Amino acid sequence: MPTIQVGEQTIYFRRSQSAEAPNAPPLVLIHGAGGTHMHWPGELRRLPATTVYALDLPGHGQSPGAGCTTITEYAQAVVAWADALGLPRFILAGHSMGGAIAQTMALRQPERLAGLILVGTGARLAVSPAILDGLSRDYAATARLIAEWAYKRQVDPATLDAYAQAMQAVPMEVTRGDFAACNAFDVTSEVSQIALPTLVIVGLEDRLTPPKYSRFLAQQIPAARLLEAPEAGHMVMLEQSVIVAAAAREFAASL
Repeated sequence: MPTIQVGEQTIYFRRSQSAEAPNAPPLVLIHGAGGTHMHWPGELRRLPATTVYALDLPGHGQSPGAGCTTITEYAQAVVAWADALGLPRFILAGHSMGGAIAQTMALRQPERLAGLILVGTGARLAVSPAILDGLSRDYAATARLIAEWAYKRQVDPATLDAYAQAMQAVPMEVTRGDFAACNAFDVTSEVSQIALPTLVIVGLEDRLTPPKYSRFLAQQIPAARLLEAPEAGHMVMLEQSVIVAAAAREFAASL
């Protein structure tokens, strides 16, 4: 799978090419804190009639090196990656921290985007001290705690084990930096300035970014609509992949 050099960063990505709608804007998927492109289900990574790019952010997954220290730096890395590929205006889908990156791009460089999909995120992303402090003390235990909070309450323990193990494959310094960047993120006073078509998605059992966060986004962004998925937590795109993929496909077609 391809990588591209952007300054001093090497960014890994997967591309699912579609010839069905050659003039449709591509879809770019940005994962959350301590994650990789595999946090997006196959239904989204291979969305019909859409060319889809799924990135590993710097320092995550198969993108080597250090992570970024702020949401703005991550947004700059995504813009540089898109410019290096010569992408036209694209739909940017971001989960959790990825949603913060997407909002930042929508506010700072809206001309690069055709639309936004904001999944399990908010205009502010305050992080529990149990996560911020715990990551430095005991990465394994804290990754398990994050896993438990990331899914609906009734979930197969093997799913939690797999999530925690995948997170620990990301260096602790990168994951902690991600959560610190989230904790510092706050665009509550600016988010109403986003003028792009926006789809906001949240799981009704989300404990990391509760539904009130997404309702605020949907209320503040003028061209937004909200999808609340039942029986899903923070990892709504994996827990209700069919529902989320169908909504994303409909949204992309509307553009």
